[in-house]
Amino acid sequence: MKKSRPNFKGGRDGQARENRHVQAEKAVPSREEHELWEILAEVEVPFVLILDCIQDPHNLGAILRTADGAGVHVVVAPKDKQVGITETVRRISVGGADHVPFVQVTNLARTMEQLKEKGLWLVGTSDHAGSKSLYELDLKGPLALVLGAEEKGMRRLTMENCDFLAKIPMGGKVECLNVSVATGVCLYEAVRQRQGEP
Repeated sequence: MKKSRPNFKGGRDGQARENRHVQAEKAVPSREEHELWEILAEVEVPFVLILDCIQDPHNLGAILRTADGAGVHVVVAPKDKQVGITETVRRISVGGADHVPFVQVTNLARTMEQLKEKGLWLVGTSDHAGSKSLYELDLKGPLALVLGAEEKGMRRLTMENCDFLAKIPMGGKVECLNVSVATGVCLYEAVRQRQGEP
């Protein structure tokens, strides 16, 4: 007599188990450009993350999860050549995409200039010669960290609009980190330095 196999589809009653990480909320679309300034107007010491053309939804999801954990006030990205908030992004972010405002702008370079006019320091990550170690920079105060796309990094105009360029020291043979991992390293170094600020 052939034994029937247990049903591993879900719980004991055969029902699919709910993912405890993902809230049953509607997808949150990207915020409008004007909302960026409304968000920053309510914050005493802004902590902003700028992404330049991230295209992998898994990377964006992981970045938004980390940004939420680090207390980032808003994530800014261009409308073109950039993945938006998809269901994959929401799933990978385990809620981060629903809680961290994600603003896509028409002209990233212009937005960066406007952020500087409002008193934020822009620190971009780059492996170029002359970049200081991330751990040598002052990441306290009004700050926007800028990270570039997979493989190519930041575009030239994005890089030129940064006040400082930082590199993550690499002790092995691999030249650089995945962008979502690099974002985590940068955000939490800023968190470490900024502890105690409002």
